Amino acid sequence: MEKSTQVNYKRIFSDLIQKKFPDKMKECKEYLIKKELTQLEVIELNQKIFGVASKEVFEFNQKLKSYNESAIFEILDYQLKNNLNNSELADHFNLSRNTVSNWKKKYRK
Repeated sequence: MEKSTQVNYKRIFSDLIQKKFPDKMKECKEYLIKKELTQLEVIELNQKIFGVASKEVFEFNQKLKSYNESAIFEILDYQLKNNLNNSELADHFNLSRNTVSNWKKKYRK
């Protein structure tokens, strides 16, 4: 019987900050006090710790991105709250416009 486990990003980032980036503890504290981190919060926290990646790293990481339904709903809610069109939303989250429109077709009926 396979056991499904979820990655504990909070613990990973806590250890990483304590051992390698103690100077960034203050600006990351709001994330570390939460019980669990969403996918979008993991991305934001990663950017706060490591900064903006080089172009090559950014392009490589873009190919590996995936979002669960809760993250997709959070992104689509962000669009509604901020009154953004698909292009603006795609630019904000570094997505393609086609991805945004496909999500809207699939999840907003």
